Amino acid sequence: MIGRLQFFSKAAIVAVVMGFQLGVAFAQEGTIAGFSAARLAGMDSAIQAEVDKGRVAGLVVAVARDGQVVHNKAYGYADREAGVGMTTEHLFRLYSMTKPITSVALLTLYEDGLFQLSDPLDRYIPEFSDLKVFAGVDENGNPILEVLDRKPTIHDAFRHTLGLTGGLGGHPVDAIYREHGIGMFSLDSLSDEIQRLGQVPLRYQPGDQWVYGLGHDVQAYLVEVFSGMPFAQYLQQELFGPLNMEDTLFGVPVSRAEDFARVYQPNGEGGLQPEAEDRYTRFTDHHFATLSLSSSTGDYLKFARMLLNGGELDGVRILGRKTVEFMAQNHLPGNIPSINNGTGPSSTGYGLGVSVIIDTSALGRLDSVGSFGWSGAATTTFRVDPAENFVYVINAQTFPGDQDLLEKVQNLIYQALVQ
Repeated sequence: MIGRLQFFSKAAIVAVVMGFQLGVAFAQEGTIAGFSAARLAGMDSAIQAEVDKGRVAGLVVAVARDGQVVHNKAYGYADREAGVGMTTEHLFRLYSMTKPITSVALLTLYEDGLFQLSDPLDRYIPEFSDLKVFAGVDENGNPILEVLDRKPTIHDAFRHTLGLTGGLGGHPVDAIYREHGIGMFSLDSLSDEIQRLGQVPLRYQPGDQWVYGLGHDVQAYLVEVFSGMPFAQYLQQELFGPLNMEDTLFGVPVSRAEDFARVYQPNGEGGLQPEAEDRYTRFTDHHFATLSLSSSTGDYLKFARMLLNGGELDGVRILGRKTVEFMAQNHLPGNIPSINNGTGPSSTGYGLGVSVIIDTSALGRLDSVGSFGWSGAATTTFRVDPAENFVYVINAQTFPGDQDLLEKVQNLIYQALVQ
């Protein structure tokens, strides 16, 4: 090397060094994996403004593209009243972001050849062998029940076309669920839930509608049936351990309670107040798939990056590439135009455990056709965008979820993408 340098003049060496320094400066002040550093800084200011005006106590935003983490930053407070600042290491109650993890777990068993999507559920779940469909009430207020047009399948369980509801709405079947104790804060276990679901009517004929219900708990139960081990054990063995997701766990364990960001709720005066009771703690030892997992932003980013990479991360393969592609397709049948069931813009379909964007103009915000992911009830979300080769995770803890805030932050992420 010294011999070669002797052929360069001092001026040439200085020019090389200056060019290197300018290149570093460009990387710092120009673009980072195609994201504008200046625009990311503008995103920081806009997010901080939401914290400053009290819309959200705190949040974490992480973005990765082309194999590198582009942005990973915490804003505001994990506990505003105690003055505890939010960090990128804080844990969040994922609520429904538990669902995509469950679907990936079941898909690993699909890859083992243990079932087909077209298999009827009662082949593996005898409790579903005599399901009926709600068709109104008679003059005495008793439910009128119809026979099935066809048996619900595992495919239906993946895509919310099974006929189940969630038990929280105003439909008569929701009321029947509540009468039978079918709710996440009263059920003891997945097996308890399956037994009770077999005793109540479906809300609609399988495949006729998309209704956000308890289908992912059916998926989790199938994980137990096919693997022969508890749901939580299978997740740890096949997903969390291999992906080094050490901060992904169920509920709010006492030993990790101080690592959690606090949950806030509207105070009725335009501001927020701390949640009076942390009901999520029950899921520390009650493991479901509709909700119950908690995680750090960094851990969930690993899960999202694995999906973006076609099922592999850091040399660890969870799913095959074609399985991930299949998962991220729109699986809704032709009679269901979108998850809005024809009552709103036909912008979003549903794959195997994730929503899938099918029309960005109908969506009305920045995104890409083919991006997929899901959100949680306490203002958490993630998205995988294969078209732009990037993923993001946004985690806050406001309940019920502030969807407008999530969409604003998503637009701020996309506006920073310039290459």
